[in-house]
Amino acid sequence: MTLRLRRRTAVAALSATLLLTTPVATAQALSGPATAATAADTTLELPRPTGRYTVGTEVLHLTDHSRTDPWVPEAGDRELMVSLYYPARPGRPGTTAPYMSTREAEAALAGIGLDEDAPALVSSLGTHARTAAVTARGRFPLVLLSPGFGNPRATVTSLAEDLASRGYVVASVDHAYESAGTELPDGRLLTCVACDKMESAPSEEARKELGRLVSTGRAADLSFVLDRLTGHRPAWKSSRVIDPARVAVAGHSIGGSAAASAMLADPRFDAGINMDGTFQERVPASGIGERPFMMLGTASFHSPGGEDESWDEGYQRLDGWKRWIGVEGSGHSSFTDIPVLEDRMGVTLDPTVTLSTDRQVRITRDYVGAFLDQHLRGRHQRLLDGPTPGNPEVVFQRP
Repeated sequence: MTLRLRRRTAVAALSATLLLTTPVATAQALSGPATAATAADTTLELPRPTGRYTVGTEVLHLTDHSRTDPWVPEAGDRELMVSLYYPARPGRPGTTAPYMSTREAEAALAGIGLDEDAPALVSSLGTHARTAAVTARGRFPLVLLSPGFGNPRATVTSLAEDLASRGYVVASVDHAYESAGTELPDGRLLTCVACDKMESAPSEEARKELGRLVSTGRAADLSFVLDRLTGHRPAWKSSRVIDPARVAVAGHSIGGSAAASAMLADPRFDAGINMDGTFQERVPASGIGERPFMMLGTASFHSPGGEDESWDEGYQRLDGWKRWIGVEGSGHSSFTDIPVLEDRMGVTLDPTVTLSTDRQVRITRDYVGAFLDQHLRGRHQRLLDGPTPGNPEVVFQRP
C-alpha cells in the first residue's frame, strides 16, 4: 500500500505513499495512544470544496466481462470499484459518504504498528459528498481519476469533491488487486497482489515490464469505465448529465502514467494530467495526437535533468498544448489526501515536505481545476501562462 515514504527505487517510482515502508522508528512513534487523541483534535474532515455546487456521490461496482483479471486470473472477469462525484441540487441533506470502509483502512495500515484506533481515524475522516443527492441540471464534463500504485481511490477524494463542486462529474477508480484493500459489495476484500509481484520481481527489467503492464492495464480499465458511463446502456442512472465530448483523464504516481497511456490508447480522452508519476509507457515520437497534457509534480524529483528522465523525454514528445509544472517544497504525496491524513493521525511521514497541508491541497486543486477549465470549457486561465505572485512555490519548467 502506501502512506509510504518515497524510495528512489524502481518500486517507489511506481508507488504513491501510504504506509508500506515507513521506517521502524516512525512506526513505533505512531503506536502510542496519544497519537489518536492528538489527531482527532486536529483534522476532522477533508478541506471544504471551493465551487458553487453541492456535491453528490454514488459508488458503482463494474465488471468487464471482456477481460480476465491480469493479476489473479482465477478470479475471473476484471472488477472495478468506482466512486462518482457530481454537481448536485441543494436542499436534500442526505448523509455524507464515508471516506473509506474500516476494513479498507485496516488493510491500508496493516503491519505499521498503529494502535487499534488508527483505522477508525482514517475511515471516519469527514467528507462533503452526499449520498442520494439529485444531480444538478445541465451537462457537465467528465474527469476520470486513477490513484497511485497501492493506494485506494479514497486518497484522491479531496480533489474529486472539489472538481464536482466546480461543475465536473468525476469518476475515481479502484483498479482490482492494485490497492492495499478494495472492499467489494459482496464483502470480499481485494489486496494488492500487483504490489507483491512488483516486490518479488527478479530484476530491474522485470519491474519495468510490470510497471508498463500496470500503466497499460489501467488505461484499459479507464476506457472501460468511460464506456460504462457514456455508452448505450450506461451503468449510472444519471449519466445523461455527462457531456461525452468533454472528457479528461488524470492520475497520481502510476495513475498519472496511466493517464498518458489512456490517451495513447483511446482518442475519446480530450486532455490529461500526470501528477508526479514516472511514465511507465514511453510517449512515442509522434506524441499523443496534439491533445493538451499537463505534468504537475515535485520540483526536486521532476525537474529537467533530474532523477526522473521519463519526464524530460515525455515532455519533448508531447505535441499539443503542454505544461511542466514543479512545486517546490512538495513531496510525492502532496497531490493526494495523504497530507490531510498525516494531520488526522498527528504524524509526519515525509520530513522533506515544507509546504503546509493547506498549500499542498490548494495548489493541486487550483492548477488541476485551471487546466480542466481551459481545455474542457474553453476558458483561458492566466494561472497557466506562467509564474504568479500568489504561488511562489510553483515553477514552470521548460517554458
